[in-house]
Amino acid sequence: MSISEKISFVIPCYRSEDTIEAVVRDIDETVRQRPGYDYEVILVNDCSPDNTYEVLMRLADTNPRVRVVNLARNFGQASAIMAGYHYVTGDLVINLDDDGQTDPKEFYKLVDRVHEGDDVVYAKYPEKKHSAFRNFGSKVNDMMADALIGKPRHLVFTSYFCARRFVIDEVLRYDKPFPYIDGLLMRVTKRVSAVEIPHKERETGESGYTIGKLFSLWLDGFTAFSVKPLRIATVLGFLIAMVGFVYGVYTIVLQFIEPSEVTGWASLMAATVFLGGMIMVMLGLVGEYIGRIYISQNNAPQYVVRNTLNIEDGKNGKDTR
Repeated sequence: MSISEKISFVIPCYRSEDTIEAVVRDIDETVRQRPGYDYEVILVNDCSPDNTYEVLMRLADTNPRVRVVNLARNFGQASAIMAGYHYVTGDLVINLDDDGQTDPKEFYKLVDRVHEGDDVVYAKYPEKKHSAFRNFGSKVNDMMADALIGKPRHLVFTSYFCARRFVIDEVLRYDKPFPYIDGLLMRVTKRVSAVEIPHKERETGESGYTIGKLFSLWLDGFTAFSVKPLRIATVLGFLIAMVGFVYGVYTIVLQFIEPSEVTGWASLMAATVFLGGMIMVMLGLVGEYIGRIYISQNNAPQYVVRNTLNIEDGKNGKDTR
């Protein structure tokens, strides 16, 4: 049987010792349902503190199509994905999670839509099975993407998507820290769509998403591809200054009309605290931009690979980017 197309699955792994074997098994069984497809699974261990790496080694020993990229420390999900992209050899690249909630048995729906002419196809969930906290974080991230990077409003970013190889090759040109995968994809192509796929319940373990990780994701989206936050801060500062000016004129006029009227300290203190808070937020935003510029110029690595398994294209061993 001739192979017409190869699919590369990229899966960042963190605290997934109980789930990743089932994900790889489902991928293998699903690929075999259609003739003419070959596959590889790139598993990126993001320095997981449990026994995830031992499980990945076992998978690599028993399945030559499983490649393992072991990072030297925890760099975060986006950087782990970028590390995996550097080792793909397939015609199509599918990104999915390690917990089984992004159902591997449904990936052909994404592939079929790509074959209809799209460059990137996201999974669209009729009902997300995440916690209320994570769903809220995803909603905020989606609203931010609408405003800052020109995402079509009908499109919802998820961690389960299929992209053509040339798109991933263009994404890999970004070699700085703080990658924002969805923003990089949108920068390459506008042929982006979504197909409905059921979202599975989490069978074991807990989500690794925390307030800190979601906030970091928001910052990456805010600062990586747009200066709109700075422009918003400028406009907001101007509006607040106008309100302050109008209130000042009102206070002067009131003194002429009612000289005995004593203006309240409560409103003055409230205005002072509000303005002080806004100034600190704006300074923090500017500082975030400057800090990221400094880190990028300081050649901070996007990721560092400790070692690889089942990779024979000359990239075995250490890899720093």
